[in-house]
Amino acid sequence: MIVFPGRKIIGTIGGGSIEFQAITDALDVLKNGIPMIKTFKLEEDLGMHCGGTVQVYFEPVRSHPDLYIFGAGHIGRVVARYAQEFGFRVTLFDQRVEIFNEFDSSPYNTVCEDFFAAIEKASFSEKTFSVIVTPKHEYDERILMVLAKKPFGYLGMIGSSRKVAEVKKKMLEKEGFTQQEIDKIDMPIGVKFNAETPEEIAISIIAKLIDVKNSLNS
Repeated sequence: MIVFPGRKIIGTIGGGSIEFQAITDALDVLKNGIPMIKTFKLEEDLGMHCGGTVQVYFEPVRSHPDLYIFGAGHIGRVVARYAQEFGFRVTLFDQRVEIFNEFDSSPYNTVCEDFFAAIEKASFSEKTFSVIVTPKHEYDERILMVLAKKPFGYLGMIGSSRKVAEVKKKMLEKEGFTQQEIDKIDMPIGVKFNAETPEEIAISIIAKLIDVKNSLNS
């Protein structure tokens, strides 16, 4: 039997009191993410006069987290390739029509549209991961300002230390963000090491994504 948040189910374990209690227990397992085996004494625990005991195994099934990559250039496409191997459901956003002809984009969801129109159509939650690696500093900053106001599990923007310092100052002094909100954003993006090539930079980003993903699931 599959139990969804909201108590919707597919399948059955026989109905009655045991199924009702199993649904309640399954929702707890979904919240804490820890599988368990529970033994029910049918008469003593559930008032079922048939008696006997039943064991039920509960296992949470996590869906792949959404990773939105803004910018399908050299770094963005490598991040997409690595991220898919580590359990992310990848969507690449870029408004350049020709960019998706430069590499095999078939394994990913792709959105070729104005960045800001695409953002308004996308769904965001506390488990959404977003990486901003567009070809222009102006786009990076504007996209960040929009995404920072939406729920997210991870939000990161590429940039030099100088660029990031300027963006943080603007967010704090002109855009109305608090320091606590700014500190939740990963910028400069990724795990810091001496990365130079697009592949190396992508590895630093992926390492950070994995760390945050596993922390959210723990």
